[in-house]
Amino acid sequence: MTEVQNVRRTDSVALVSENACADWRRGVMYQLFPRSFADGNGDGVGDLMGLLARLPYLQELGIDVVWLSPWFVSPMADGGYDVADFYDIDPTFGTLDDADALINECHSLGLKVMIDLVANHCSSEHPWFMQALKSQPGSPEREKFYFRDGRGEDGSEPPTDWVSVFGGPAWTRASNSDGTPGQWYLHLFSQAQPDLNWTNEVVRELFDDIIRYWFDRGVDGFRLDAVPAIGKDADFQDSGCDQSSQFSPETSPQTRYWDSGDVHEIVRRWRRIAETYSPPKYLIGEINVSTTQALLRYIRPGELQSVFAMNLVRSPWRATDFRSRITGNLNFASNGESWPTWVLSSHDEVRTVTRLGERADGSIDTVIGTRRARSALLITMALPGGACLYQGEELGLPQVLDLPRDLLEDPIVARTGNPAKGRDGCRVALPWDTSSPSFGFSTGSPRLPQPHSWGSLSVASQESDGSSFLNFTRALLQRRREYIQQQPEEIVWVELGEEVFAFDRGDIRCIANFGPEPVALPQNSLVIVSSEELFLGTLPTDVAVWVRR
Repeated sequence: MTEVQNVRRTDSVALVSENACADWRRGVMYQLFPRSFADGNGDGVGDLMGLLARLPYLQELGIDVVWLSPWFVSPMADGGYDVADFYDIDPTFGTLDDADALINECHSLGLKVMIDLVANHCSSEHPWFMQALKSQPGSPEREKFYFRDGRGEDGSEPPTDWVSVFGGPAWTRASNSDGTPGQWYLHLFSQAQPDLNWTNEVVRELFDDIIRYWFDRGVDGFRLDAVPAIGKDADFQDSGCDQSSQFSPETSPQTRYWDSGDVHEIVRRWRRIAETYSPPKYLIGEINVSTTQALLRYIRPGELQSVFAMNLVRSPWRATDFRSRITGNLNFASNGESWPTWVLSSHDEVRTVTRLGERADGSIDTVIGTRRARSALLITMALPGGACLYQGEELGLPQVLDLPRDLLEDPIVARTGNPAKGRDGCRVALPWDTSSPSFGFSTGSPRLPQPHSWGSLSVASQESDGSSFLNFTRALLQRRREYIQQQPEEIVWVELGEEVFAFDRGDIRCIANFGPEPVALPQNSLVIVSSEELFLGTLPTDVAVWVRR
């Protein structure tokens, strides 16, 4: 066994556990999609009453932070990421009093609360945009957005060739008050989500107030949605976009309308606001960019405390790929003031069990997928930095792949015409018990049907099974607190063969077998936790383990 390079060194990290960032830096978040977590009033849609009743479950799971996807007033054209009122709770979820009660109860249980800040755009039903549509070109109301004249003699061509993250053109033409065609407005997502003009100081001041409003109500931090989308070049030139394509910021080359302009000035502004509170409020970014260098800029001193390390979400199940992606993320967070937060799934991604269980022919083996998902979770929980679970990940839920087309709500489906691109399948209501009709999620019927087999994956079923995914996750988070969080913020790769993934963190060694044959465990080592049962001192295929050397 040959130890190779240290991938991260932080001399000041011993001080971190003593300051206000310790819980964020080493803690575990749990992402809630409110519509599908728990329903308290029986209308078939998740809400804050349902969440309040389930908080003891989250506390027992062993998490540190509850992160809620948008709970604001919204027509739900994009699952709440189209906000019509940044100061109020959507009536589907409850009231501001319910939000206050949730924040207070979380704090009483020792849990922090984080919510989404959707700043690149608002809903087309937001009063700001509705007023803009009624106003004249060049008016202050329109200057909150990107309205531009079209090209061509009659202005019938979009102002630029930019395309949307959700597919199709990034421009939609508005109508004048007399019904004639008017200017075009920019939307980097759906046409129901007009982009806000962040070169406008009025917009910046409006969001200063929104941020303080929620911080003053007791919210501990923001997950910043699609931050690079805010950055656009002022000259509004073509970017050579293929109009039949879907813009992918993770793989596309640098464009004039993503991760450009003065986005970093805006991020620093938000950080200054966060630092006025004691303890400082927390900012973590969804930074979809194609290079490590671009990502690095967002965690410079004075910008974000953390960013989501998302490249494992699409990693092939190979030891070399996991190692190279982890190394890249650890290298970018080497300044001692920021850290990665590791994720394997989210409300935007195919669930891990399904993704890792996909065979070469496209079919899904959920047994293999579940085995690999447990191993991947064990790996990420051993890494320096924070970690995040997406609701249902602790149950080993698969993606729901057979939802009826007429029930799909994701705007990506409508804009691309491809149901396979939709995200509804990871947003199906959680199963809490084995009862009908919704496995304890609601006394009514959920908006998306749950698979009939989900009763066996429910919380109630798994709690009585000592080897279940749920009980494995609970044990893993407990071991993380006991063993991992006290280790140095440094890992040392260990060479055990091309198909074996291994690193040391202090006196803890994490080993994962990606190969087809069992491998021997180190002699005289104490097994702390394993993703599956071990036999005769060997590590079976697709199994991971922590041992104490």
